[in-house]
Amino acid sequence: MATQKSDSERVVITGIGLTAPNGNSLTDFRHSLLNGVSGVREYSIRYFGDTFAALCDFDPLKYQKKKEVRIGTRAGSIAVYCAHEALNDAGLAVGESLPPDKTGVFLGITEHGNVETENEIYELSKYNYDTKFWSHYHNPRTVANSPAGEVTVNLGISGPHFTIGAACAAGNLGVVTATQQILLGEVETALAGGISESTGTFGIFAAFASQNALAHGGAPQTASRPFDKSRNGIVIGEGGAVYVLERLDRAKARGAKIYGEVAGYCYNSDATDFVLPNPERQAECMRKAIAKAGIQPCDVDIVNTHATGTPMGDIKECAALRSVFGPDCTHTYFNNTKSFIGHCMGAAAALELAGNLPSFDDGIVHPTINVDDLDPECALPNLVVNEPRNVGKIDVILNNSFGMLGINCVLIVRRV
Repeated sequence: MATQKSDSERVVITGIGLTAPNGNSLTDFRHSLLNGVSGVREYSIRYFGDTFAALCDFDPLKYQKKKEVRIGTRAGSIAVYCAHEALNDAGLAVGESLPPDKTGVFLGITEHGNVETENEIYELSKYNYDTKFWSHYHNPRTVANSPAGEVTVNLGISGPHFTIGAACAAGNLGVVTATQQILLGEVETALAGGISESTGTFGIFAAFASQNALAHGGAPQTASRPFDKSRNGIVIGEGGAVYVLERLDRAKARGAKIYGEVAGYCYNSDATDFVLPNPERQAECMRKAIAKAGIQPCDVDIVNTHATGTPMGDIKECAALRSVFGPDCTHTYFNNTKSFIGHCMGAAAALELAGNLPSFDDGIVHPTINVDDLDPECALPNLVVNEPRNVGKIDVILNNSFGMLGINCVLIVRRV
């Protein structure tokens, strides 16, 4: 085990705000995960046509005015909603219990600006592409620091902010970045996590379809089916999860509820392919995160898998998992959240971690749903399928996230 750190050297989660395709609060989200409630539905998008998607249904006007919603972005509205919910959950308010200049916003995102650009070009086409009708809000909508910047404007946060472009590893890397910024002393408190608005762009649907990687056929609720023999691709989702992070000593001093401690992490690169994952690098990332947490692989109780439902991607991750967690890891359980909410891209890892954190309290591992015929190449010991499993005390959760161009990020959260 690693040397015990002081409370001032430990970063913990004290607030969670989210909107998922099957819930707009942690309570509702967790209820859906334990009761098999999918957030995937039928969807039709301009130029592409009918498909499946996992869409959120939150109220953007809860924390924004109509004008703010109109001139901002969908990703920004998701981020603002989640940030407010996280602060409310943590019992903090900017300018009162939270110094604006000592607070940072670090949000992961897969892509940003495509939704706005596609929509604005479509609107411009109605005017024969006369650019005098081009929106003067285009630039602030599409700059790389949105949507984190929209959160700072809405909440009056004057500390540092930026978005982390890390493909589908972005949600984990948002939390990692915030942890590092807190430990460096750059901020005292951080809002961090991941956001996605990918369902608003026809381009991402068309691109996955051209790669034969977009889920199709059957009913929407069963379209996302990682590990199943009949899986045929990704269901694209949207959503967000934002966490309040702070040092443990500060959290204790104010009597905060503590969801867990950021115990370890690693991020690395495959350096091999634009799309196909490298299981050796994925395994390396998991091992380094485990070592940084000062634990052994068998100390991990839950592994939330990244598996997206693509034939080769799921197989390669399972190969990496088997190489890290051997037969002696009899109390290590594997599950998958994308089977409920599709692939929420930049928000995926943040939402998937949130869905598992209540396990520290109830000892239950939520299942992977839609596994009717397990692919033998995806067989894992203690893979929890279709029904939740009460496994007793849970102390350590490992959250996998792997993205295009071979970016990997593994995050480990421990019970405090």
